[in-house]
Amino acid sequence: MRPLTEPETKVVFDKLANYCTDLKSLIAPLDDGDRYVFRLNHSRVYYVRLSIANLATSISRDALLSLGTCLGKMTKTGKFRLHITALPILAEHARHKIWIKENGAQPFLYGSNVAKAHVGRWSEDCPEHSGCVVYSMADIPLGFGVTARSTAEARRLDPTGIVCFRQSDCGEYLRDEDTLFAG
Repeated sequence: MRPLTEPETKVVFDKLANYCTDLKSLIAPLDDGDRYVFRLNHSRVYYVRLSIANLATSISRDALLSLGTCLGKMTKTGKFRLHITALPILAEHARHKIWIKENGAQPFLYGSNVAKAHVGRWSEDCPEHSGCVVYSMADIPLGFGVTARSTAEARRLDPTGIVCFRQSDCGEYLRDEDTLFAG
């Protein structure tokens, strides 16, 4: 387990900036003096308390399977892909949100994009191709995606038009359980 390099940190923060309002709150010191850091192990990026990361240095890299919250994976080409395991952090700091009705939750959890007919409400002034977190009407985060249209364009869209392209949803825990946490 090692800290992220400067290019890796830039790639991760660029991806998180699409979804989060304030990145400083992710790495700000906590009340007890500790803080959260980003660590890389087996091409996975983890978000973990510094005190726990320091304790994990006594475990060999091959023996350490996971630590903290897995945000995503660094690809071989140097890009960063967010995993569904990052949803609690994204939901806490989300900039744009979409709430879907009960009849749209199941298709979304099975891997479909969000259609306008399934949208209950969404954040105002949401631009096109920006990251958003998808919630149920009961404010339970279901996944995240990228908006297909801005809020103004989506209002004029027909009911079968796609409002949000799915990037990840909670159904991935079941669909991808063999590969989600594997190296």
